[in-house]
Amino acid sequence: MRKPRIAVTLGDPAGIGPEIAAKAALHPRVRAVCDPVFYGAIGTRAFPAGELSAAAGRSAYDAVVAAVADAMSGRVDAVATAPISKEAFALAGLPWHGHTELLAHLTGAPSVAMMFYAEALRVVLATIHEPLAAIPGLLTRAEVERVVGLAARELPTFGIARPRLAMCGLNPHAGEGGVIGTEEQQVIQPALEACRAAGIDVAGPFPADTLFVRASRGEFDAVIACYHDQGLIPVKLLAFGKAVNVTLGLPIVRTSVDHGTAFDIAGTNKADPGSMVEAICLAARLAATRASGAAPGGGPA
Repeated sequence: MRKPRIAVTLGDPAGIGPEIAAKAALHPRVRAVCDPVFYGAIGTRAFPAGELSAAAGRSAYDAVVAAVADAMSGRVDAVATAPISKEAFALAGLPWHGHTELLAHLTGAPSVAMMFYAEALRVVLATIHEPLAAIPGLLTRAEVERVVGLAARELPTFGIARPRLAMCGLNPHAGEGGVIGTEEQQVIQPALEACRAAGIDVAGPFPADTLFVRASRGEFDAVIACYHDQGLIPVKLLAFGKAVNVTLGLPIVRTSVDHGTAFDIAGTNKADPGSMVEAICLAARLAATRASGAAPGGGPA
């Protein structure tokens, strides 16, 4: 069998994306499992290292658009993305706050979610790049049901045939029976009951401060977090540089790194390509899984 061709977007060209992509492409693990194909600006002086600009934002955007088009047409088997700058996207007049929203737009995917995948912990986000003050209004019963259902459908692709899911509470102590907030009683619990009635193995809502410990010890296969930092802080504490950002619900395979553009060290040759290596290798694995129609390890897809 031929090795999968993985589109590797270089991210913001003023950040560390081009560096980590180049380093990762030479890594023995990457070379063993796929053929990387670069998309984006590399080796040019048009984007000074560490300098925020609209031009760099547009370049990063154009790379993603080209890579996704090739993945949709089958010219590449998956996409692994280096980090973009949300500020540079805004300077370029682009309305998307991150890759996830842009990828949903480009592929026409009606239901997507962000998952951070590591051996130590897997976390799916119920909301993504939203102001903290907006989270209670966005965390509706329908949205919780959608994200839990999507996680249950997609995790078998990762070799987890019957995912055991758990949901975080929004408030401290998961609301303490309504004493510290009512979202758990009025929104999250009814949504989880509906998911369980549909045959999904999901528990909660649980206090977030202990749930991630339980999941990291193997009690659950993945945690559904209510908002960005609730989920990403524990993942990055346990597996920074080894975790992979995966977009669930797309018609293509897309993975990414677990960090940002690191403008402060861009151009210094100090960037660690570890997460980029993991992202490309996982993209190759998932692409092979989709092509074979079976989950890794021989389980059902």
